[in-house]
Amino acid sequence: MRAVFPVLSLLALAACGTAGLPPLPADRVGASFPPPSFVNPGPANVIRVDALSRLPLRRAELVAPDGRSTPAGSIDVDPTPGFTKYQAPAAYPYGSAFAGFGPQEELSPVPAGAAPQIESRLLEMHSTASLAVPDMAAYERDWRRYHIRLTFGTPPAPLASETIAAPAPPAPQ
Repeated sequence: MRAVFPVLSLLALAACGTAGLPPLPADRVGASFPPPSFVNPGPANVIRVDALSRLPLRRAELVAPDGRSTPAGSIDVDPTPGFTKYQAPAAYPYGSAFAGFGPQEELSPVPAGAAPQIESRLLEMHSTASLAVPDMAAYERDWRRYHIRLTFGTPPAPLASETIAAPAPPAPQ
């Protein structure tokens, strides 16, 4: 009996070591032309770069086949992306529509009396960059030879660079 207990405890420890926590998600970077919308009804000559990474995006450039580069017009970094889901209180099963129509309720995105039910945070940063294409006709002709150069990190720490392919031009409307 005494010999069985150490063997079982070693097996339990080995099982704990292999299961563990799930691995962290890998960094993901993508580029595309956003579809036309009410806010942006004009021609699509802006490339949007989205990056989920452990490091913040610090620089983004569209590099032409001849080596000329166009820097990003703007870069936004959200260091703690996530969401919170609220549930309406039991006194108001139909949501906040029947809770009253005071000015506080109109300004607040949280239902009156609600408590957070689920809160999730990513262990990565979400970065977005906007790259204006300087010559859309040249880009449409030769887009496969363009690329996007990205730099991640916060000085004085070493910066990480990555190069991704430029997206296909949008289809004509």
